[in-house]
Amino acid sequence: MGQRFAALDQGQRLKLVLGVVLFVAIGIGGLVMGRQAEWRVLYSNLADKDGGAVIAQLSTMNVPYKYTEGGGAILVPADRVHDARLKLASQGLPKGAVNGFEMMEANRFGMTQFQERLTFQRGLEGELTRSIQALASVQNARVHLALPSQNGFFREQQKPSASVLLSLHPGRTLDRAQVAGIVHLVASSVPEMTTGAVSVLDDTGKLLSTGESSGGALGADAEQLQYVQQVEQQYSRRILEILEPIVGRQNVRAQVTAEVDFSQTESTTESHKPNQSAEAGAIRSQQTVESSNGSASNPPAGVPGATSNQPPSQATAPINGAAQVLSSNGQAGAGGVSKRESIVNYEVDKTVRVVKGASGVVKRINAAVVVNNQVVTSDKGKVSSTPLSEAQLEKMTGLVREAVGFSKDRGDSVNLMNAAFANESVPMVDVPLWRQAEVLDTVRSFAWPLGTLLFGALVLMGVIRPTAKAMMAAQVTARRAAPVRENQFNAIESDQPERPQLGMSTEPAQVTAEELRLEDARKLTRDNPAAVANIIKTWMNGEVPA
Repeated sequence: MGQRFAALDQGQRLKLVLGVVLFVAIGIGGLVMGRQAEWRVLYSNLADKDGGAVIAQLSTMNVPYKYTEGGGAILVPADRVHDARLKLASQGLPKGAVNGFEMMEANRFGMTQFQERLTFQRGLEGELTRSIQALASVQNARVHLALPSQNGFFREQQKPSASVLLSLHPGRTLDRAQVAGIVHLVASSVPEMTTGAVSVLDDTGKLLSTGESSGGALGADAEQLQYVQQVEQQYSRRILEILEPIVGRQNVRAQVTAEVDFSQTESTTESHKPNQSAEAGAIRSQQTVESSNGSASNPPAGVPGATSNQPPSQATAPINGAAQVLSSNGQAGAGGVSKRESIVNYEVDKTVRVVKGASGVVKRINAAVVVNNQVVTSDKGKVSSTPLSEAQLEKMTGLVREAVGFSKDRGDSVNLMNAAFANESVPMVDVPLWRQAEVLDTVRSFAWPLGTLLFGALVLMGVIRPTAKAMMAAQVTARRAAPVRENQFNAIESDQPERPQLGMSTEPAQVTAEELRLEDARKLTRDNPAAVANIIKTWMNGEVPA
């Protein structure tokens, strides 16, 4: 090999060396790039200060890194993402991370009461921020607490308050229930804080929370609207469940409008029964007073005349009548005076009824249903659509009425119509093969290996192969120019032996007359070996050849 390389000129040697070095470099580069680790996102959307601190720490840790386009994220090898995050977290990076009650563990000696209270407030704000950021729609949050100092000498203590600033993910919003949940979360985490003292804002400065005065009304309206939607969806689902088994899926559409009464009514009724007899009535109170005087010297009383001398008649006074003076035997006699008073009070019947009307009562239902034509496939495979008959429509209408609880007295209405649904054909866009995403991904994955292989083949065929051919041509030329030794038995030419002790001459050898005669003899031996053998036999026998 060394002899062949030495037979080349200086330009060919340089070309061969460069080609081999370049081919080896391409092979090593392809191997390294093929085994290169996948890059993953370590942190994204960092502030410039936090990003610089993270990059400096990664350089100290000898972790390779790079940026995405625009510098929005820091990338590291996939197998070192978790290790780098844990090590950076132990260093407190990035600084934008939210700290909670772990700040209380770093209390230094000599901390004043004010500093301790401030650290507790910051820790509480951090914990609330973590809890709010756990929501799927919230991208970032900040919580500010105003905790007044509690002093027993103040007659009226100030109440704590809070403000929450939310940054939502693009395309996401918070409904009233979620905002109310955030408000109650903050208010429940701070002692003596009311929900009205919590303000929630978004990143545009819009106030999301409402005060206690109007929050209840707005919340009630939202709940009522949600209840109406649930009622309408329930009726629509009933219609679809009863008609889809008949006409098939995607062949029926139903919309229901429900009128719901949320008014609350309360009525009070007080009724009295007519007076009952004395035997059936219930006595509430009774009072009886009796007095008598038995003296015989009482002078006669009354109006003189014939009427006063008549005996008294039977008593006919009412139960609650005036008192009557009677004698000991029930009559007014001359021997004594008797007095009796009786007062009886009966209970009066009274009935009080309070009736409170229910809230959320369905007052009226309007249902609109559209059914597609019936699709029929013939024996030959031809598909055609036919309208439904009147009997089928009438039966379906009856099913819908029963499903929604139709009431004529309530004013409900059900309208069922049969029509052919429009088939919207989506135009198919023929994407060229070379523009399809799958093909592009495959090409990107094989681009580097194929490029390396092609470049290596180019170097091999364009640089190394011509030089190798030149080496082979030089070897053949040297073999032809070297003296040839013959073997007397097989007459086969052999290569010129190498003699390391002798210097190799680069000058071409001079052809002499003797070498020409020797070459003619070799040719004669190859062309007519029998004649040459006879000549040699004659020489060996000592005879003169003819």
